[in-house]
Formats: sequence, structure tokens, C-alpha cells
Amino acid sequence: MKKEVVFLRTFAIAIAIGTLVLATSAFKKNGNQKFTEIDVERINIVEKDGTVKMILTNVDKFPNGNTIINGRGTNVTRKKRSGMLFFNEDGIECGGFIYDGAKSENGHSSGLSLTYDQYDGDQVMQLLNQDYQKGDKRFVSTSLVFNDRPAQETQKRNAEIMKELEILKKEDPKLMQEKYKEYQEQGIIGGAPRVMLGKTRSENNGLFLFDDKGMPKAMFYVDKNNNAKLDFFDDKGNVIASFPNQK
Repeated sequence: MKKEVVFLRTFAIAIAIGTLVLATSAFKKNGNQKFTEIDVERINIVEKDGTVKMILTNVDKFPNGNTIINGRGTNVTRKKRSGMLFFNEDGIECGGFIYDGAKSENGHSSGLSLTYDQYDGDQVMQLLNQDYQKGDKRFVSTSLVFNDRPAQETQKRNAEIMKELEILKKEDPKLMQEKYKEYQEQGIIGGAPRVMLGKTRSENNGLFLFDDKGMPKAMFYVDKNNNAKLDFFDDKGNVIASFPNQK
């Protein structure tokens, strides 16, 4: 009986030691781990100090609302999408890649966006594709866009102002417009497209230039009828010159 007890104890100890050795070996840092295939809902790329530098995520794990990353809040109203988000050395969001697409009741809607942000601000460069169909009508727009952003813009202040303006919009739309203009003049919100290269929903393919208010100033494009055109505009968006001359 005593021999059996000693044997069982010895066997149990040997099993415990073997398990510990295997577990330690499995997690031993002796090089990169190789995977043939991996399924994951979200990956956070972090620095040694814990700063998140990039997030690769599915729709459900996409950060928005009350999510805090690097001690900062995320975009409260942003729709959840699968894709990536980028963060700079200060832990501030600085761009991302998102996409979606699904059938609707009478067509479909899909999109793709790769953006790079101004420091602590919104996007200054965007690669954008939009594909929308309803019934027999389909609209496709693909473009590379460069934007101006306000010099005093910050992501935190921008979020606070947008929340304030959303409340005013329901209570007093006129006051909301006045406050927006006031903040815009202070250089803390606003921005405007300056250069667009690509295809518009009206099927014009070309180069489109805008002033600092986002109004069109010059367009060199090929229209849906394969006619090459060069148009110039005044400050109100009216055509003031064209080549070839309009007949």
C-alpha cells in the first residue's frame, strides 16, 4: 500500500513538472512565432510603453462612443466599420482605413476610405471610393482629395463644438449657423477641399481645384460624353471662361 502511495505521488509530481516545462517552453521568447492561419476580432499594435500605434479590427470591436485609447476619447458619432486606425507618437489618432458594403432593399451601398490627418485634427488627404445603387440608377465616385484644415483645430475641441452645435440645431438653427461661423472665423473648425483628382458622381473624370472656402475655381476634365473641357469659375461658382468655348 505504501509503495503504491509513493508511486502515485512520484507520478503526480513528474506530471506537474512536465506540464510546467511544456508551458514554459511554449511561451519562451526564443524567436518569432509562425502561424499558418489565425482568426482574430481585433489586434492592437503597441509600443513597449503601452502606447497604441495601430488597431486592426472587425466591426463590433471598432472603437467609438466612450472608448478611450491612449488616454483620449474617440469619435463619439463615428459609425462602426471594419478596418484600421493609426496613432502617432503622442497617441493621437492620425488616420485610418475603413470599408463597408452591403445590399439594400433596392440596390446596394459600399465605400472605402484611406485617410491621413493633420496633427491633432481631421483629414488632409483622402483616397475615397463610393458606390451607390438604387433600382436602375448607379452612382460611382472615386477620388484622391487634398483638404485644408483650420490652424487651431484640435480633435477634442472639435468634438465639443460639434456636440454643442448639434444641440443648437434642434433648439435654434439660426443661432447654430451663427456659432458655426464664429468658430470658423476663429480658425478652430471648418476646412475645405482644395484639390480633387478622380471621377465625380456626374461622371466627370479629371482634376478639380477649389479656393480656400471650398468653391470651385478650375476644372480640367473629360465628361460622360468623352468631351475634354477646361472651365474657370468666379467666387460664386459661375463659369467665367471655358475651353473649348461653350456654344
